[in-house]
Amino acid sequence: MSAVSTPSDASAGTRPPAPARRDAEATKAAILRAARYFLARQAHADITLKAVAERAGVSAPLVLKYFGNKDALFARVMSFEEDADALLDAPPGELGAHMVRHVVASQRERGADPVLRIAFAPLHGDHGDILRANFRTQVTERLAARLAGPAPGIRAELAVAAVLGLGVMFGIARGSELRATPIEDIVTRYGPTVQAHLDGR
Repeated sequence: MSAVSTPSDASAGTRPPAPARRDAEATKAAILRAARYFLARQAHADITLKAVAERAGVSAPLVLKYFGNKDALFARVMSFEEDADALLDAPPGELGAHMVRHVVASQRERGADPVLRIAFAPLHGDHGDILRANFRTQVTERLAARLAGPAPGIRAELAVAAVLGLGVMFGIARGSELRATPIEDIVTRYGPTVQAHLDGR
């Protein structure tokens, strides 16, 4: 067994630096990804912070440090606010293509869909009602408020339904042809469908 180094060792100055502290934002993101993973697979009551922590590769006390408790963590996961910021970040005339591109790129590159977790609301009882209410106000009603012309509510809901269907086929049904197709080809084929709903055509 090798001797423990001391400050007087000749090699002391060449020891590698201590590992850098894990970036806090990256850690929070990993915890949120893990919580979303379980939200899509288990009832809220059955999800434990220990399981979330293990999947995120952190300790349960670290989850508590960043989010306080399970309810606070899942309040973040059940919010669509940040996801809607990215999903709707395009001018109205380009929004259909942008929404399609964003959903597919998120699934392909991060293994996460910005809005698909709404499909799992029935798993979560009263928490599912929170998920639905957040989805309405933060996604569909927010989108409708951006649309000029008649019947913006139904146009927004149909456009979101179209991208939800895309997310289901890509991420849950795992359509082999869809998953093998380049993103921009999917945008070219499917973007006009979403845009037609947005425009009311």
